[in-house]
Amino acid sequence: MAIPSFVDRVRLTVQAGNGGHGCASVHREKFKPLGGPDGGNGGDGGSVILRVADNLNSLVEYHRQSVRKATNGQPGRGDHQHGARGEDVVLAVPAGTVVSDATTGEHLADLAGPGQEYVAAVGGKGGLGNEALATTARKAPGFALLGEEGESRLIQLELKVLADIGLVGFPSSGKSSLIAAISRAKPKIADYPFTTLVPNLGVVVAGDVTYTVADVPGLIEGASLGKGLGFDFLRHIERCQAIVHVIDLGTWEAGREPVADLEVIEAELAAHGGLEDRERLVALNKVDLPDAPELAELARPQLEERGYRVFEISTKTGVGLNELKFAMAGIVADRRATAEAQEPPRKVLRPKPVGRVSLDDSFTIAKKGDGQGGFLWRVRGMKPERWIRQTDFSNAEAVGYLADRLNRLGVEEKLLELGAREGDAVAIGGEDAVIFDFAPQIDTGAEILSRRGEDPRLETERPAVTRRREADAEYHARKTREVLDES
Repeated sequence: MAIPSFVDRVRLTVQAGNGGHGCASVHREKFKPLGGPDGGNGGDGGSVILRVADNLNSLVEYHRQSVRKATNGQPGRGDHQHGARGEDVVLAVPAGTVVSDATTGEHLADLAGPGQEYVAAVGGKGGLGNEALATTARKAPGFALLGEEGESRLIQLELKVLADIGLVGFPSSGKSSLIAAISRAKPKIADYPFTTLVPNLGVVVAGDVTYTVADVPGLIEGASLGKGLGFDFLRHIERCQAIVHVIDLGTWEAGREPVADLEVIEAELAAHGGLEDRERLVALNKVDLPDAPELAELARPQLEERGYRVFEISTKTGVGLNELKFAMAGIVADRRATAEAQEPPRKVLRPKPVGRVSLDDSFTIAKKGDGQGGFLWRVRGMKPERWIRQTDFSNAEAVGYLADRLNRLGVEEKLLELGAREGDAVAIGGEDAVIFDFAPQIDTGAEILSRRGEDPRLETERPAVTRRREADAEYHARKTREVLDES
């Protein structure tokens, strides 16, 4: 099966890399069986990034391969070795690419400027090793945090050509010939309908104004109902400053005349929507043909009565092309000046990661009805849900560390305030929630915290150099935790 050379809409599955797991390791050397924790952190997973490239005009590359994955972060290792970060995958897209969530239809990004980027899937955070988890109260953690999974989502990429002027009209009305006559573009031109199967784009210079012109192929009556090709390509003139109706004065089809052609095309533009505020020009093409000048004289008053500026042109002889070029340039220049005067402050797009409820310490607790042994309480919030993903539930000490974190955040206190009783089922998270029996430990939490992770072998007398190194290591570990908890 032949692969098309022009593709302007694709669905793409993007998968970011998983974060590497932290390492639980203890430094050992001769005559010193327990020299302290030395497990490194896991590396972050790579992200999938969309970036505008100047030399692209199609999304065909993603039609061929619709799944893109970044690499995973490497796990941490002993002897203070952190895992390597996964490599990002950068996907080049043409200017004018609109990104949306293919499942929900949510608009995500509009990549219009050169070099503009959008992180479509964020790599998972690497887990902390036991070196970073060590504190004065927890000198020898026997656990490490797991790396988080990278985001996976199905997105839709839709190309909307960035053109200043859009040409519309029936097939074979001369749109491609007009672009070829006023620019250096070389579109396919022939004397049969639907010669143009993809939008053509040309760069036009008129005085000191340079602008681009695009055409919409195959726009016919009933396009809004799926006939022809034009309705599918109308998105390519949504960004245009003005629309030029190219009307064929040489057609011999029954029922075709300039005003009727314009009314048909305007009806299809109205069905598409969103183009009502664009200024319109009318180009009566092929005035070099016999009887065409007389037909133009009859049509001009009717069109001007409707408020259109009319130009009689011939792409073959060049008649009227300069006037049309400069009229289009005037519209573009005025629009650009207005846009510059009213340009709002540039906004930096910082997309909210998928599946995360909040970006701060806040959390919510809702009563969801009867659960096993009592009410089922559901806890939602960025930090609690993230901590759940980082916990190795096969390690009792890691589970105790999770309980301490939830206690410090105030989850247990809030559950008691809302009426939770010991033994109630508590779920943390959404569809993949972890459910456990509520066992409040607020009164004894400090005592438990002071005992968890201690090892009597670390309490022996240590040289001053060793104590200083441990103090430095604890300081850097604390700073690492603070940065990761805030991220």
